[in-house]
Amino acid sequence: MKEETLWEGTTSHVAKLGTYLLCLLFCWLLVPIFVAIWTAIKLKSTRYQLTTERLRITEGILSKRTEVVELYRVRDMSLEKPFLYRIFSKGNILLITSDQSAPNVLMEAVPDADQLMDVLRKHVEVCRDKKRVREIGVDGF
Repeated sequence: MKEETLWEGTTSHVAKLGTYLLCLLFCWLLVPIFVAIWTAIKLKSTRYQLTTERLRITEGILSKRTEVVELYRVRDMSLEKPFLYRIFSKGNILLITSDQSAPNVLMEAVPDADQLMDVLRKHVEVCRDKKRVREIGVDGF
């Protein structure tokens, strides 16, 4: 089966609304304008790409860094929808993985987080079945 892209997106500007409001309050100092621009560029330079087999997170403005998390390595996931995010139909998805370089992956302020989490969960199970991988929990250790 060929790997297909299921979803692509970025963090919403809602995640940095507090920073933008502070910059607006102090825009007469001029520096906060540059802080707001830098924050917006940095925010939109983080890209998420979910495929049928992995999650790619690309970050960086001038230099890029890509972290790849194989879906079969996802151990647990949780959804958080703070009040402000709910107003804008956004949410945070936290993935707990067995990946050494990315044990916790936070997808912050992503649109339609409920549906995205369902898609993630479905494909995590498909990848686990395909690779014959199961998570074993051991209490007391």
